[in-house]
This record gives sequence, structure tokens and C-alpha cells, in this order.
Amino acid sequence: MIKVNDNEKLNYYISKYNLDEIFSIDMKPYMELVMFNKHEHICKSGETISYLFFLVHGKAKVYTLLSNGKSLLLCFNKPLKVIGDVEFIKFDTADSNIQVIENAYCVAIPFEKIRQYVLDDSKFLRYISSSLGEKLTKISKYSSINLLYPLENRLASYLLATASSDHSEISGLTNDCNLTEMSELLGTSYRHLLRTLNKLCDRGAIKKNKDIYEIIDIMILEELAGDLYE
Repeated sequence: MIKVNDNEKLNYYISKYNLDEIFSIDMKPYMELVMFNKHEHICKSGETISYLFFLVHGKAKVYTLLSNGKSLLLCFNKPLKVIGDVEFIKFDTADSNIQVIENAYCVAIPFEKIRQYVLDDSKFLRYISSSLGEKLTKISKYSSINLLYPLENRLASYLLATASSDHSEISGLTNDCNLTEMSELLGTSYRHLLRTLNKLCDRGAIKKNKDIYEIIDIMILEELAGDLYE
């Protein structure tokens, strides 16, 4: 995490997402702009979170670690998303991993200041309650997706969500190790993932260029993906 000393950019994001209207008192003096580099974690399971984050730019994937040591994809986060609201309520460590897919910016407020000034702020607590309710609905949806949708549909949606901004390169699809991790995230076997990737290649949706998969027909993927991971 890198602190960005750019008040103009910080004020831009505060204004864009009306972050100053979440609280009954002025919390702008305690807001910081921070950046996470591509593939960096905003938080990791079991670790303490010291900030309430508002994701204002970029994308991040949320996944959990299972008791057997494997990972399972839960959802994707896009602006505006609150990170740390569960930990704020529980006064506990993170129970999931959030990793940015591309360089991302967050507006961060130290938990110390949140608990000092707005712990009893009804306006802020209503906002947090709404955020938690939205997350509960989202997690329920993604649990159904993992159970009911074929891998081809889920993979297409995953590829779109993790692709570079110009859709020329698919993040995380560069070697066997990353494919193994992806198969775990999608709850499938390595072999089944390879078969499905080859199927998408045969359909002309993607192609393998040396060690990198590239999207060559985004419309095919969009048709398969629908709004699964939106």
C-alpha cells in the first residue's frame, strides 16, 4: 500500500462518490488516498485491518481460503465498494482475501478515527448496514453461481473480469501455476479448466499466444458470461 500525497486527486474521488455525505460530521481531515499495485492484497485472511477502505478506482477479486488449503472465488469488487465494514463491526481480523487485479486507488480512513468519532453516528451506521446487506445478497448470488452454472459460463465471466483494460491480455493466465490457482478459485479441476479453455479457443473467443491467453472475440465471452460476476 502506497500513500498518495495528492489532495486534488483525493478531493476528486471524495466528490465523485460523495464520501463526505456518509457521515454526520466532517471526516475529510482523516481521509487518505492510497494505491495498491497490480496483484497486491488490500487485506488477507487472518490479518488485522487498520483502515476502512472505499475502493474508488480499479478492480479486485475476493476469495476465501478453505480448510483443505484451497481457495474459492467469492466475487469481484468495483467502485464504489466498502472494504473493512465487516471487520469494523466485528472488531476482528479479515476472513477473506481481497487482491487487486489492476492498479487500484482507495480512500482510506483509520479505524481509530472511525471508532473515535462516528461509532454512534446513525447516518454512517445506516450506510454500513446497507453495505453489509448488499454484500450478503451478493455472496448468496455467487454461491448459487458456483453451484448451478457450468464452468464455461463462469470462466467466460472470470476472463472478462480479470482482463486488462483493453482486453488484450488476461491477467493470471500466464503459466501452469496460475492455472492451478484459477482452477481452485473456480472450484474445478486443472484438467477440466484446460479442456474448457481449449473449448473457448476452438470457438474463437480466446487464443493462446506462447504463455499468454488473449481475448480475440469479446462478444462470444460476453454472451457466455451474461452478468454472472457483475
